[in-house]
Amino acid sequence: MKAHVSWDKDLTFTGTTDSGYSTVMDGSGNAVSPMESVLVAMGACSSVDVVEILKKGRFDITACECKLEAKRADEAPRVFEQVHAHYVVSGTGITDKALARAVQLSAEKYCSVMLMLKDSVNITTSYSLVE
Repeated sequence: MKAHVSWDKDLTFTGTTDSGYSTVMDGSGNAVSPMESVLVAMGACSSVDVVEILKKGRFDITACECKLEAKRADEAPRVFEQVHAHYVVSGTGITDKALARAVQLSAEKYCSVMLMLKDSVNITTSYSLVE
């Protein structure tokens, strides 16, 4: 995996992946910040796992949202100290037990982003099942 980040102007940068996708990031609030990108990446990575696990369990999943809330250190470097990920999943026939297992497996075994950060960030999860 490779990526290239180039400075556009001011504090704006464009990151391009070797798969050809680009993301604009900005350190002054005019686009997604790099830290917001990490938070979004965590939610997306883990949501992919939750959806895949439920689909493999042959559950009819119709929606999955991951609402993230992070607390950052007050002083530089302003790293994440805590992140809470709350999953809201809809579908037919999904059991509380199956969703709990999917969220746990993602957080503890499959989500690369969470696992990369787990030793330095207190990561917690919760979920809601909407029929």
